[in-house]
Amino acid sequence: MVKVEKFIQDAKDDIVSNLHGKGILACSGGQDSTLLAVLSNMAAGDRILSVFIDTGLVREDEIHRVEKLFKSYSLNYRIIDASERFFKALIGVSDPETKRKIIGKTFIDVFEEVAKEYGAETLLQGTIAPDWIESGGSVRDVIKSHHNVGGLPEQMNLKLLEPLRDLYKDEVRDISRFLKLPADIQPFPGPGLAVRIIGEVTREKADLLRKITTIVERGVVQQYPDPDNRPWQYFAVLLPVKSTGIHGDRRTYGYTTAIRMIDTTDAMSGTFTKPDWEFLDNLSSEITNEVREVNRVVYDITSKPPGTIEWE
Repeated sequence: MVKVEKFIQDAKDDIVSNLHGKGILACSGGQDSTLLAVLSNMAAGDRILSVFIDTGLVREDEIHRVEKLFKSYSLNYRIIDASERFFKALIGVSDPETKRKIIGKTFIDVFEEVAKEYGAETLLQGTIAPDWIESGGSVRDVIKSHHNVGGLPEQMNLKLLEPLRDLYKDEVRDISRFLKLPADIQPFPGPGLAVRIIGEVTREKADLLRKITTIVERGVVQQYPDPDNRPWQYFAVLLPVKSTGIHGDRRTYGYTTAIRMIDTTDAMSGTFTKPDWEFLDNLSSEITNEVREVNRVVYDITSKPPGTIEWE
């Protein structure tokens, strides 16, 4: 287990010694990159620009939440709307690995443009151990290319700095708790909703899944008011499956969504959460009532392994 105070000092030293001039920091608003943004600000202040890219694949109110977080820690930041660029790059793409690599490249393209404008030579990322392990960075097979590891293009104009790369999820949480970061920051994949939309990604599907995700997150928070007792991760997946259903007395032909809730400590393995049936019943009713395009809800009862936490 990591020694929290020692790690914080070592990470700050790592940033100071390896940052030459200015740097930009890729911040998704998730727990890992938020921790890195705060540590980097402690180490180098305004020499680092935290950049949040709106890919069009983020959750509802994500931009407002991230901006509020940036301001609360007095970070030097910039928010960029690149949603059209990402959706255009993903047209006709269904393969999960191809999606991840396209998203990784598009991220880097945008970051390099920002870095050139800002005069930065270094890109800081919140890569942690499960990211590079699952991306084939050890003796094991490639499970999935994380956008910030295996999804990166071979040629980059920026020097990469990853101060958190030896940490596991439980250690990230311990350090975040020590620094009094918000306890309810949900893990969120860098590729965003793209890896929770099975098949081709479109703006219409992203909008649907955004609504469903809000309902799921709201329901889980209400069911588990204490952040320490909540499932480690909880989200919805939009499936490329339609089925016949009924709304009122009318026939429908709508999408199927899967709810995923999992308990883990280090994100390397985990078990599916076993909530009570009434909670799932209420969640299913809310989704199908509020999102009319969806008429079927299923619950994922797969642990890791054999499944991964994210579906793609």
